[in-house]
Amino acid sequence: MSRRKYIIITAILAVLALASGLYFHAGTRTIVLEFGMFAGSNWDVANANSYVIIDKAIQLFEQKHKNVKIHYYSGILKDDYSEWLSKQVLLGKTPDVFMILSDDFNQFASLGILKSLDELIEKDASFDRDKYFKTALISGEYHGIQYALPYETVPTLMFVNKTLLEKEGIGVPSSDWTWDDLYDICQKVTKDIDGDGILDQFGIYNYDWLDAACTNGAALFDEDDMKIDLSDDKVVDAVKFIKMLYDLNNKQNVTQEDFDKGNVVFMPLSFAEYRTYKTYPYKIKKYLNFQWDCITFPAGKDGGNISEVNTLLMGISSKTAHEELAWEFLKLLTYDEEIQMDIFRYSQGASVLKKVTSSREAELILQEDMEESEKVIDKVLLSRVIEEGTVAPKILKYNEAIAIANGGIQEIIRYDKNVESSLKILERRINQYLKQ
Repeated sequence: MSRRKYIIITAILAVLALASGLYFHAGTRTIVLEFGMFAGSNWDVANANSYVIIDKAIQLFEQKHKNVKIHYYSGILKDDYSEWLSKQVLLGKTPDVFMILSDDFNQFASLGILKSLDELIEKDASFDRDKYFKTALISGEYHGIQYALPYETVPTLMFVNKTLLEKEGIGVPSSDWTWDDLYDICQKVTKDIDGDGILDQFGIYNYDWLDAACTNGAALFDEDDMKIDLSDDKVVDAVKFIKMLYDLNNKQNVTQEDFDKGNVVFMPLSFAEYRTYKTYPYKIKKYLNFQWDCITFPAGKDGGNISEVNTLLMGISSKTAHEELAWEFLKLLTYDEEIQMDIFRYSQGASVLKKVTSSREAELILQEDMEESEKVIDKVLLSRVIEEGTVAPKILKYNEAIAIANGGIQEIIRYDKNVESSLKILERRINQYLKQ
């Protein structure tokens, strides 16, 4: 072989070796996925296991994807999370996958911070939307586009003081009870027990016009026109019903202290609170002096036994450089049955997957920390209140509009104003605000 030919062959082999090395390096370089999360519970109850589920999911994901590391910042509290996440967005450091507080979702979706998931869902043959509870899934929709997937869901139930009902000779209402049933019970139990001229036993606490409107089939907002409708007969009837309940108390304010002492029969309670205060050690701090359980909300004449469902969402940054990996990790957290079963093991909410929440395993997990005498919430009832519940409308200024409505309706009730005319005035005021 000539010297010139030898040099050429050597050079070619060197180039091939270099290219092979570069290819190998590119194929094995570490990819870092950033995950945004907060510590503690989304439902404002104690939770010492907030990292357990996430760390398990990360371990499983990294075992499958050897060249991927998932990083998150620990110690960010829920109250600080929104500000932290907004700063990351402004700095161009939006996490690839992140938790989304309900108060932030509409804004993030409208500003393009969240990636639309529709295309990823459509091309993923292994993904089936129908596995989710309907209310949980639509919580992640904004104007018909899926921007987030549900991770954990919490319906609202009606707390019942069974001891007080038994003392008054009244049975626990059935799951299809009505406003009339609620009013009759409240009327019977509202009393001045010690004879001092002041009521000290009451029917209900913390049940408001929004709860009543929901159970009367009212559609408060037109999401397309961004308007509130308070003059609808279903809303008017709901406010009048709340006024009737208020009048039973001789205009006395029922307090949380009244309830904690066992002097009130009913109170709306989130499923997360139900789980927390039905188990030790938190059971001994609250509601130990009476037996209690949870049932559905009473139905209005034009509605059903439904209530609001709140869902913790997760989404993908529209700026992510690792779309496929981000999608796979998001699916692991929100769609994998074993990870979703851990919601029952380590958190206070319910799984967003119908199969998991309705399973015998989930029922047994719920029963583990309760006394044998305590009856765990029926899995059929739990699935029903989640599936048939309502979610907050996708209105950018929803929270502000509801705050204005709450203040106005409290005045209507307390000062005995005309309900119909006052609601029309309040409606115009809120709609003017929404146009700004």
